[in-house]
Amino acid sequence: MQLRHSLAPADNTRLAHLCGPLDAHLRTIEAAFHVTLHRRGERFRIDGARGTPQQVADLLDSLYARSDRPLSAEMVQLAVASALRDAAPARKAAGRHAGADDDLPRSDPADPGDDNAGGPTLHTRRADLQGRTPNQVQYLQQILAHDLTLGIGPAGTGKTFLAVACAVDALERSAVQRIILTRPAVEAGERLGFLPGDLTQKVDPYLRPLYDALYDLMGFDRVTKAFEKGLIEIAPLAFMRGRTLNHAFIILDEAQNTTPEQMKMFLTRIGFGSRAVVTGDVSQIDLPRGARSGLIEAERVLKRVKGVAFTRFNASDVVRHPLVARIVAAYDADHGSAPDDEPRVPMPPPQPAPKAVPQAAADPAAAPTRRRPARKTSA
Repeated sequence: MQLRHSLAPADNTRLAHLCGPLDAHLRTIEAAFHVTLHRRGERFRIDGARGTPQQVADLLDSLYARSDRPLSAEMVQLAVASALRDAAPARKAAGRHAGADDDLPRSDPADPGDDNAGGPTLHTRRADLQGRTPNQVQYLQQILAHDLTLGIGPAGTGKTFLAVACAVDALERSAVQRIILTRPAVEAGERLGFLPGDLTQKVDPYLRPLYDALYDLMGFDRVTKAFEKGLIEIAPLAFMRGRTLNHAFIILDEAQNTTPEQMKMFLTRIGFGSRAVVTGDVSQIDLPRGARSGLIEAERVLKRVKGVAFTRFNASDVVRHPLVARIVAAYDADHGSAPDDEPRVPMPPPQPAPKAVPQAAADPAAAPTRRRPARKTSA
């Protein structure tokens, strides 16, 4: 199918922002929708499968409306991912009604008022921060409405970033007095040995994703001052037993690597005026073989507890590079079922070490031989 589409009003500067350096943004759109774009000025020719060219034309209109400033690669990739999600129901409907016409109502993939891109407004340095998928919007709403929220899903779905954004928003509105960050100190399949430095420096490498989100949402200087004032605290999971965390926003990241005992210990630290968010990906468990994941057990035990909310993410919620969503979907398809449903094979019980056998008994040839005394002969 071929579609000719023109952008209005014609503006060379906005066209340059839309196309990107060396038409990089157009190449991103072509690869995502499997179409071919030909451009001459503000006029485009779009070649692709049935219905796809119209979706690409809608996306171009949406991006062109925002191209008064240069568009980053991240903005284009997010708009493409949102457009693909919005187009999925239309493609299913078109498959059920083969004779139906292609002019189906569609939401603007980059429209802030869209139901998928709406949700609560958070007070952070990022004015455009909002949920980009229905599950992300639900996740934000549940964090604001419940004292304990568990976000479970694959990498790149915004579990940690949105949790940190809600924590910063709560701190800015004085809803809490401090932010507490924690995660289990488990390496991803490697053993780095003992790390130098004090307690904070030892756990810094494990909390780097949380630091990155804080720097993005608050700025480096404000984060540094917040640490100095005690408004942001690093609390290693191993040293939280016995504490009561009042008036705090607590985030437990990489919770799939907790044991059931650690998870229960963490959940019972919540004090008055506090809110906790637990995030994890049950398809990437780094615990030793045979060890149970505290996140999987918590989901089973707490699913009917009042005041606890769960959000399940999937590959359609990935907001990183479009390739990440396809990688996640490929791994899920290869496993044949949800990763958390796969039983972890228990380790066989340790066998007692064999008793040491004396060398003489083990090797008869090596045993010393006894010589008979020589007989005395009479003269």
